[in-house]
Amino acid sequence: MKQKIINLTIDKDVEGIRLDRCLSRLVPECSRSFLQKTIKDGKAKINGVVCNNQRLKVEAGMELTLELEEAESTEPVAEDFDLPIIYEDEYMVVINKPDNMVVHPAIGNPNGTVVNALLGRYPHLQETMSTSAGRPGIVHRLDKDTTGILLVGKTPQAQFKLSKAFADRRVSKTYMALVLGVPKEESGKIITLIGRHQVNRKKMAVVTRNGKEAITLYDVVKSGTIECIPASMLCINILTGRTHQIRVHLSSIGHPVVGDKVYGGNRLIFAPRQMLHAWKLKIPHPVTGELVEFTAPLPDDFDDLVRNMR
Repeated sequence: MKQKIINLTIDKDVEGIRLDRCLSRLVPECSRSFLQKTIKDGKAKINGVVCNNQRLKVEAGMELTLELEEAESTEPVAEDFDLPIIYEDEYMVVINKPDNMVVHPAIGNPNGTVVNALLGRYPHLQETMSTSAGRPGIVHRLDKDTTGILLVGKTPQAQFKLSKAFADRRVSKTYMALVLGVPKEESGKIITLIGRHQVNRKKMAVVTRNGKEAITLYDVVKSGTIECIPASMLCINILTGRTHQIRVHLSSIGHPVVGDKVYGGNRLIFAPRQMLHAWKLKIPHPVTGELVEFTAPLPDDFDDLVRNMR
């Protein structure tokens, strides 16, 4: 096993919560049980001192250091494929990704990922591991708790062409989101720079320099109240693909995604996860070049909240 050191600084967003819960927010690529074991094993330090009390309440300004064990071989293994397929041909497959599922293996999530499932269904993808950085077929990602359309290339050539379409901004990506509050305007355009949060390096933030341009368009589809709390359903198009772009942008205008524990949407309205769904995608076919469009229906938990909106 090799070691990976992660250094974090606690900010006010997570002040006052338990150490294990704090780490599960700041290090989302690791499972909470993995982080609890890390703390128990004495691999967590606060201000340079080992802390094995996972219930300790953290305070703003604390310096955290994690020593994580990382397997020498991170090559994912094949697992049973149990994912809903929206479309498939010999060059690509379109999946309706469920929530609570990461796209590719990482520390604390070595299995149960989309990549593991793909290898189980398409064994030939194992041959592309060395040329795809251990992410065979993957051309874009969705957050663990974001549901919806995930496009996968079934050949190296298809993966390359689909990835290039994303890089060249020849892809139309439409999301549905439930947010806290009601925007003042029925439609809006958010243009900012997005970069790493100055304190919490696991978060992204709107920045004034050292960031990348991010453009998000939104339309209010429905507004009302959920559990007496104002809320809205938005249809969102992103013209760029920055990490956490939608969640950061909506939080920056005071309307965080409902259920988003990282960017402030877990207040007021209970939701089992962040209510963000990759609803529609248009892209040139990797072989024919024809523009193809796919749609993923809203998941039950999202739809239930919309139905309860009054």
